Amino acid sequence: MSPAIEFNLTTPELQVTASGDAVVSRTIHPSGLRILTEEVPGALSASIGFWIAVGSRDEDSVSFGSTHFLEHLLFKGTSTRSALDIAVAFDEVGGEHNALTAKEHTCYYAKVQDHDLGMAIDVLADMVSDSTLDSREFEVERQVILEELAMADDDPSDVAHERITELVLASHALGRPIGGSPATIAAATRESVWNHYQRHYRPYELVVTAAGGLTHADVVDRVLAALSSSGWDLTVPHEPAGRRLRGESPVVRPPASLVFTRPLEQAVVILAAPGLHANDERRHAMAVMSQVLGGGMSSRLFQEIREKRGLAYSVYSYASGYADAGLFGMGAGTSPHSVAEVANVMKGELYSLAESGITESELARTKGSVSGASALGLENSDARMIRLGRAELVSGEFVDRDEGLARLHAVDRDAVQSIAQELAGRPLSAVVVGAVAEGIVDHFGPAAPTVGTEQAPAKEQ
Repeated sequence: MSPAIEFNLTTPELQVTASGDAVVSRTIHPSGLRILTEEVPGALSASIGFWIAVGSRDEDSVSFGSTHFLEHLLFKGTSTRSALDIAVAFDEVGGEHNALTAKEHTCYYAKVQDHDLGMAIDVLADMVSDSTLDSREFEVERQVILEELAMADDDPSDVAHERITELVLASHALGRPIGGSPATIAAATRESVWNHYQRHYRPYELVVTAAGGLTHADVVDRVLAALSSSGWDLTVPHEPAGRRLRGESPVVRPPASLVFTRPLEQAVVILAAPGLHANDERRHAMAVMSQVLGGGMSSRLFQEIREKRGLAYSVYSYASGYADAGLFGMGAGTSPHSVAEVANVMKGELYSLAESGITESELARTKGSVSGASALGLENSDARMIRLGRAELVSGEFVDRDEGLARLHAVDRDAVQSIAQELAGRPLSAVVVGAVAEGIVDHFGPAAPTVGTEQAPAKEQ
C-alpha cells in the first residue's frame, strides 16, 4: 500500500512507483511550469492535458463568460496553424481532442496512440500559447456559443441542474453558469477575452499532465520545445501559481424553489443543498452515502422510486466539491403528475438515512462498487491523466489506487450517518422543469426533521 505523495510547490523533481508498476513523475520547471506524467507499462495509448487553474468563478463582471469563450477560440487557429490544421492533425491519426471549462479550471486535452503523443503535445501547446483570437473567428464563435447555450436551454435536465446550482450557491461566484448567459456572450468583446487570455495563460499558471505509453523525459523535452517554439519565454524564473485557499462551505441560505413550466412529456425535479468542499476529509464518507442513496440500481432511490413504484426511468444522487464550497443533490425524471410524490420520496429517503443510518450489507456492497469502478476507470489513460491534474490543482497530493481504497475502506457506518444527518439539516432547495403548475413545490413535504445532534449554523460568506 502506497501512502499519499505530497505535491508541494518547491520540490523540482519527484518520482514514485504506483500500483501496477506505473511510474508517476513530476517536474517543476524554473519558469513555474509543472509537468506530471504516469508511465503505464504496456499501454498503447497516451492522454495529454494542458490545464489552467482558471474557471468561471474567477471572472469579473466585465469578463463574465470569457473563460468558456476563450476555450472555444483556442481551437480557431494560431499564427502557424489554422482551425482546419488543428482538426486534421488529430483526425488523420484517429485521435480525440477537446476541451472543457469548469468552475475552477480549464483543460485542453487529447488521446492518441502512444507514437502520436509528440504531435498532440505540439498542437495543444501551440493552441495554449499562440492563439490569435482572430476578430472574424471571434464573431463566428460568438454565434456558436449562443447556439450552444440555446441547445442547453432546450434540455430540461441541463436547465434544472444549472438553476439548482444557482439557487444553492447563489451567494457565491460558483453559482454562476459556466458558459455565461446569452446577454453576457452577446456583450463580450474581443478585447475583454484577449485580456483574460494574456492575464492567465502564462508558464507559471500552466500544468501539463500525461499518462499511458510514454516516458517522462520525452514528454518534458517535447512540452518545453513546443511552448518555446510557439513564443513563450521559459527563461524567466517564476514560482508556480499557488493553489486555491481551502475552507468550509461558506454558503448558507434559506431553502428556495424555482418552477419552469414547459410543455414536456416528462418533468425533471432536483433537490439540492450545500455539500462538502473538495478536500473535506469526510468526502469518502460522502461518496459512500451518495452511492447508497442514489448511486446505482441497488440504491435506495432507485429501488423505491423506480423498482417499487415505477415512477421514473432515471433517478440518482450526486455530489460536487470545490475549493471552498460544495453541493449535494438528488434528481429524477418523472411524469408531471408524479413530481410531488417523487420529491417527497427523495426527501424521505435522505431523512431516513440520517435517522437510521445504513446497514452493514449496504456498506460492504457500496465499498465493493466504488472500488470496482475505481479500478476499471484506471484502465483508461485519460482517467489517469485527469487524476494527475486534480492531484496537482486541487488536493496537492497524489493518492494512488491502493491508498485511495484504504481511505474508502476506513469509512464506517457512523461516518456515513453523520454526513447524512448534516445534509438533512441543511436547507434543501428545489427546481422543477416541465408541464407543472408553479405551485407544485407547495405539495412537497415539510422541511427536514430534527435528526442526530443539533448542527450549528455556518456563517454567510
